[in-house]
Amino acid sequence: MGTSRALACALGCALGVAPAQARITGFEIATVEPFAEGAEFGSAGPYERVIGIARGELDPADPANAGIADIALAPRNARGLVEYKTDLFILRPKDPARGSGTLLFEVLNRGRKFLFNWVLDAPAQAAQAVNDPRTAADAGTGLVLRRGDTIVWAGWEAEALRQQGGMAIDVPVASRNGTPIVETVRDELVSATRGPPEAPFFLTFKAASQDKAGTQLTVRRRESDPPRPVPPEAWHYATPRQLELLPKGTKPLPGSLYQFTYQATEPKVLGIGFAAVRDVVASLRGDAAGGANPAGGAIRHAVALGVSQSGRYLRDFIQQGFNRDEAGRKVFDGVLSHIAGIGGVFLNARFGQPSRTNTQHEDHLYPENAFPFSAARQHDPVTGRTGALLRGDGFDPLLIEVNTGTEYWQKGASLLTTDPLGRQDIALPDTARAFLVSSAFHYGRAGMVSDKGPCANPRSTLNPAPALRALLVALEEWVTKGTAPPPSRIPRVQDGTLVEAAATGFPFLVGVPVPTAPNAIARFSTYVDPRPETGPQYRPLVPRVDADGNDVAGIRLPAVAAPRATFTGWNLYADPFPAGALCDREGSQLPFARTRAEREANGDPRLSLEERYPDQAAYLAAVTKAVDGLVADRLLLREDGDRMIQAARQAGAP
Repeated sequence: MGTSRALACALGCALGVAPAQARITGFEIATVEPFAEGAEFGSAGPYERVIGIARGELDPADPANAGIADIALAPRNARGLVEYKTDLFILRPKDPARGSGTLLFEVLNRGRKFLFNWVLDAPAQAAQAVNDPRTAADAGTGLVLRRGDTIVWAGWEAEALRQQGGMAIDVPVASRNGTPIVETVRDELVSATRGPPEAPFFLTFKAASQDKAGTQLTVRRRESDPPRPVPPEAWHYATPRQLELLPKGTKPLPGSLYQFTYQATEPKVLGIGFAAVRDVVASLRGDAAGGANPAGGAIRHAVALGVSQSGRYLRDFIQQGFNRDEAGRKVFDGVLSHIAGIGGVFLNARFGQPSRTNTQHEDHLYPENAFPFSAARQHDPVTGRTGALLRGDGFDPLLIEVNTGTEYWQKGASLLTTDPLGRQDIALPDTARAFLVSSAFHYGRAGMVSDKGPCANPRSTLNPAPALRALLVALEEWVTKGTAPPPSRIPRVQDGTLVEAAATGFPFLVGVPVPTAPNAIARFSTYVDPRPETGPQYRPLVPRVDADGNDVAGIRLPAVAAPRATFTGWNLYADPFPAGALCDREGSQLPFARTRAEREANGDPRLSLEERYPDQAAYLAAVTKAVDGLVADRLLLREDGDRMIQAARQAGAP
């Protein structure tokens, strides 16, 4: 049950003893209650939900904070420090002595918790997330709880929605001598591609004025099309944060790109979102014992997990130096970044827009992809710079980066392990690994349905989470025991499994459109008026496929190694969307014909199910072989492999 208000106040005061170096001035805990009605999770026993806030402050003069954009323009308290407040949620073993001593910090994705349904196969509660885990079912497979980890979330994105259990951070607004900052910004407004149709459009920032002078609204059908002006009389401000097309009720054509340039005001100091995570984790790792530490004390190691936007956040967190706290201690011992590609997050900048994500069609010219891409140190012939994602300063975490086919097509993932021009493979340092989950796609998780949505092909249902769970265990054992994880498993230039888009070898299937090029990793001068730069360009490559159209290299889960369909990490838009462009971060699922006669009638070159698996025993044997191989290579947990074999047994003959 929840604590009383008096107890919450007392506990908050008691928790204000966090080490001064961490700059967390206090944890204010509103709720401590049993999780899953006190259910036991293996040897870790029952868990508790701990919900509250963390208050922190930052010294703008400290070198550890000097890289935070506009922190010098933030208001200060009487001690000359910049204050912030962030939401906090912890699942901890009720008895700390039964825990593993490992803190697992999941970076929130736009305020949402993805751990349980994107990694542990729990059904989503809302908005693709399990934001308010309460029951054993909400924990999915329960893997990390059975391992005894203390799981922590803290807000880092100031504009994240707090509805439906979302979490955010409150940070100050930058100003000049008390005067609001006003600058020109650019908003890209798109309808129905990543959510429901929007009318009116919601602006990222508050407009400084609703006067249309100095504003410009344009529209284009495809990213590469020249923009066409929208007359001032064809739109108006519904509010300082909303744009509406006129006459009232006019709806944008699905997928068309509207670009609005306007004067915005009140930029928040968004980069504090990096320092807040740094300092919350540093405090929870601190020496405060017993009830003084809301993590329960006895934290010996910390690992971070980020999915999609959150993985890109972690790449920037490392590269920008936030894995060293103000006291000179390492924050995260290990990091697992999933489906981040080579990107960062547009956070630590004035008028940053961290919810943007660069694809071939949308957000294409927003800051996300900038050298250095790889954990390996190398020279960039495009910019003339030399560098690496890992800083080599003694504070780098052990790093595992996992991607799907989508990130090779949309997010430049090949550049994690090749030179910037895609001419040759590069060796990662011993402290880093890279993996492709073969033929998987960005949105893959349990419970997906193969409809089409805005795409031309049926959308994929391939779930990469079983591989992700095995790699999360491998990371924790790397951190806590020094046991090296499996070697990287990725497509490579040298063996011909990493190729140009035209050379993938995808089979010809009647009525199935195939992409001709991946998303370009564009360089441009400014995000307000972006102009792609000329000269040498980065060269992203994509995985080669087998005769079925499934990726040859990478972690081939049983659905790919013993297939009943072709799975791809790409899909294409269909009418009324901009047909032919890569369909956001979706995949395709193209079932095999059941019989030879059926496939020949359809002109399908892929073997039918009856030709592959003469009976149920043959299919079960193929699945079992795939499972046993992956388990032996530590790329699949035995418990997950057994579930897959049982599912194949229950599925009957293909």
